[in-house]
Amino acid sequence: NDLMSMGVHRLWKRHYVSSLGVRPGHHVLDLAGGTGDIAALLLKRVGAEGRVLIGDINAEMLRVGRRRLIDRGLVRGVDYLQVDAQTLPFADDSFDIVTMAFGLRNVTDQAAALRSIFGTLKLGGKLSVLEFTQVDKDGLKQLYDLYSFKVLPALGKAIAKDEDSYRYLAESIRKHPDHATLKAMFEDAGFEKTQVRLLSGGLVAIHSGY
Repeated sequence: NDLMSMGVHRLWKRHYVSSLGVRPGHHVLDLAGGTGDIAALLLKRVGAEGRVLIGDINAEMLRVGRRRLIDRGLVRGVDYLQVDAQTLPFADDSFDIVTMAFGLRNVTDQAAALRSIFGTLKLGGKLSVLEFTQVDKDGLKQLYDLYSFKVLPALGKAIAKDEDSYRYLAESIRKHPDHATLKAMFEDAGFEKTQVRLLSGGLVAIHSGY
């Protein structure tokens, strides 16, 4: 990912977490967070009184993320749970903030996931989603498609020995709702004060709602 994004994915993630408004004492649910990347940044912000729960549908990803965080000495204030974002097993008013970075496009029923997340948030709670989106600038779109469908799979094959996963990445971005449609889906799920912020010329977007 560092090679294929030229390291920019790390800048996106840091900017994303800095935009969340996380405060000491907050309880945060990080969905599709198995790698631990976002949780590591969140733990610095929730403080000793806060907690971060990493939720992921993939048990192996959770194990990998847990090992990575332990290796970094991050063991306090973080929990791990295998969950399906479409049917979250939490009571109402459980979390101050729910995050999801580069995971929503892999959810089968995204509308169901948004409704399920809405039900877990406290009054005034916030959902923020960092995700690739469809580029709508003509010149950039052609270049992006060329890179996504030709260069990415070739790099995946050469570097990660996994061409299919990177071909899927490009295809999943193409099928993912554009940023205007996803904003409307947030509102349909009950979220208010919804916002969209485009990064890197519209390659990725941060959607948020309360």
